[in-house]
Amino acid sequence: MHVLLINGSPHKDGCTFTALSEAAAQLKKRGIDSEIFWIGNKPIRGCIDCKSCWGKGRCIFDDDSVNECIQKIIAADGVIVGSPVYFGGMPGSLKCLMDRVFYDSKRLFSYKPAAAVVTCRRGGASTAFDAINKYFMISSMPVVSSQYWNSVHGDHPDEVKADREGMQTIRLMADNMAWLLHSGEASGVTPFEREVRVKTNFYK
Repeated sequence: MHVLLINGSPHKDGCTFTALSEAAAQLKKRGIDSEIFWIGNKPIRGCIDCKSCWGKGRCIFDDDSVNECIQKIIAADGVIVGSPVYFGGMPGSLKCLMDRVFYDSKRLFSYKPAAAVVTCRRGGASTAFDAINKYFMISSMPVVSSQYWNSVHGDHPDEVKADREGMQTIRLMADNMAWLLHSGEASGVTPFEREVRVKTNFYK
């Protein structure tokens, strides 16, 4: 089994990487392989709602890390998205990536356990955490919980490591994801057949 950890920070080896590494180490203890995928620090364009991706499982724009990320999620059994907090939310580059990754491909991610991990110096973690989880909840992805919201505090990696409660929360989240993955594999239960999607537009 394989879990993809997405580093949504422009800093490859910063606080977000430190938190994700803690999750990866805990997953390894539970027999789960993992990979940290860094989205990079180059511009990632936003979704333009062109619908060219529909039915294809890839974005029409192929000059950044979005399509690579889509393929890695498809291949993974579980997903963890890590984000720093910028002005009370996730960085613009991660928001753009998530919008394009999930626009059409969310139908390919169903039933993969998913979790958000947020790092901040002081405040804004809950807002970013909630925003990331909404992508999972609209995609039939079970959201993995812990003993608290999956956030750590610190202005640099050493401070993150010193956040004992935060790091423990991350480890328990990884344990819970491993439990879900092992339970699903052992049960042999396949998902129920899904109804055809119905959309309702509200207008006068």
